[in-house]
Amino acid sequence: MTKFLRTLALGALLATTAVLPLRAAMTAEQKAEVEKIVRDYLLKNPEIIQETLVELERRQRDAEVAARTKALQDIAPAIASASNAVIGNPKGDVTVVEFFDYNCGFCKKGLADLQKLVKEDSKLRVVLKDLPILTPGSREAAAVALALKAQVKPEVYWDFHVKLMSKTGQIAKAQAMEAAREVGADLGKIEKEMNGPDVNNALEESRKMADSLGLSGTPSYIIADDVVVGAVGFDQLKGRIDQVRKCGKTQC
Repeated sequence: MTKFLRTLALGALLATTAVLPLRAAMTAEQKAEVEKIVRDYLLKNPEIIQETLVELERRQRDAEVAARTKALQDIAPAIASASNAVIGNPKGDVTVVEFFDYNCGFCKKGLADLQKLVKEDSKLRVVLKDLPILTPGSREAAAVALALKAQVKPEVYWDFHVKLMSKTGQIAKAQAMEAAREVGADLGKIEKEMNGPDVNNALEESRKMADSLGLSGTPSYIIADDVVVGAVGFDQLKGRIDQVRKCGKTQC
């Protein structure tokens, strides 16, 4: 067997795509011989396949972490923006961002966790980002919520949010306007502004943030360097918050 074929076979094992141009230039007999070398080697050393898969997974994981870290850096100004719906301590030392949909059952389940966190942690800042992805009604409810946010104090918005999130059945404009009426909001002003540029821009911002992080479901949370998907429960959220206070990230 020629030294060329041995080298090419080893290259095929280590970096298949790197030898494709060379392989295309080989004769049929050379291709068959290289394929046999690779097959025999893998049969004699099957652990290489497992090692390769482990390394591939590690590289993919590292790439995902790097992409997520960059995305979090890119959206940091939007998270810090004063235009957000903020509950808890607006100057808190830890920020939790929740992406939610008013028709999301798991968001409704996670509401109690968020309420408990805010009640028990006076240093926690929570940013609520509407991400209406489930139904057309979700978009209507989000528009009402964002129009209301512009005219009421944070505690009134939070009261509205809890009322609307606590309602059963499908949520749309009618249910959101009813919750707005219950907290004393100006319904005429909401009606006028819910389809305006400010509301549309806020929804577009949330969508872009979610896309950059690869979020496809709600609830999803951002806590420091971590993206948490799903209603993971009070203990897991609190544990991550405690870790951030300890070392600046969710896993010390």
